[in-house]
Amino acid sequence: MSTLRSRRSFISHAAAGFSTLAISRMAQAQVATEPPPRISQIEHAVTEPVGVEVNARAIPNFEPRDRSRTRFGSLQYRSGLVLTSPYRGFGGLSGIRLDAKGERFLAISDQGGWFTGSIRYSSGKMVGLDDVEAAPMLNAEGRPITEKRLWYDTESLARDGSFVYVGLERVNQIMRFDFSKGGTRARGEVIPTPPAVRKLPANKGLEAMVVVPKGQPLAGTLIAFSERGLDADGNLVAFLIGGPSPGQFSVRRTEKFDISDATLLPSGELLILERKFSWFTGINIRIRSIPLKSIAPNALVDGPALFAADLGHEVDNMEGIDAHVTAEGETVLTLVSDDNFSLLQRTLLLQFTLVE
Repeated sequence: MSTLRSRRSFISHAAAGFSTLAISRMAQAQVATEPPPRISQIEHAVTEPVGVEVNARAIPNFEPRDRSRTRFGSLQYRSGLVLTSPYRGFGGLSGIRLDAKGERFLAISDQGGWFTGSIRYSSGKMVGLDDVEAAPMLNAEGRPITEKRLWYDTESLARDGSFVYVGLERVNQIMRFDFSKGGTRARGEVIPTPPAVRKLPANKGLEAMVVVPKGQPLAGTLIAFSERGLDADGNLVAFLIGGPSPGQFSVRRTEKFDISDATLLPSGELLILERKFSWFTGINIRIRSIPLKSIAPNALVDGPALFAADLGHEVDNMEGIDAHVTAEGETVLTLVSDDNFSLLQRTLLLQFTLVE
């Protein structure tokens, strides 16, 4: 039996959740709503700007059990990479944003670090990363944000031109960085948020953000989603910050899925990446589509699932999603996983074509 099949068999027969036992932040959240900070939470923090070597291994098939299959719901598998690096701060990737060509990327680690670089393609498939650089996120004083207690759990990322927004889950604050002032060396400032944001669960707080561009409903609005902040009816709380109609709304929660990221398509469809963890089934992920025009203060929004996967597929703790449109007019979704800096988890970069 191959090493890959042996590992997958072990994971499946160990209730598909063992990979996160005592290591994964998701597993810890099952037993504590607000676990105390541990030394390990910042031991992988980026301390200074540095070039990073990243190695990539191709994932030829998204479903190893059926190598002929390429269609999964409304998505067509394009390519995938397993990323590794000798740099100890590489990992924990919880958000990613690509340029219009799907080449240059900006990603964040959940320990207060930036990662930038380029995706290298061959015949439309990802084959590696080039020019990767890590840098610490800086506060208004120009110091790494991780120097302040609990200011490390950077989980959500949104971009609006030169402005980059980062959500910090533990403290439920949002920082804004003006990349025209030094790129990843820019200093961040905390922006005002509704009081209800600060009341979100410390370990299930701000997890996804998008900025609505001009020409779309709610243009100029920063939409912020909680991972598992629940309203009185058990639905997921989200916020409209700034823009023409600020306020709070809810996303219908079904099958115990939580929100891990979101991206907005030019068509006006908001795609929400969701996941759930169970000791018996391990990690499950799905992508739901929600019309942007349905979002308004006090609304309860919902939408169909376009895609679903579990540990029978090449997934891990998927935490980031973004979209770009190719020169041929194809909408490509890019997903990235957070390995929790665990030897038993992987940093995956996956790409799919949206076919419906």
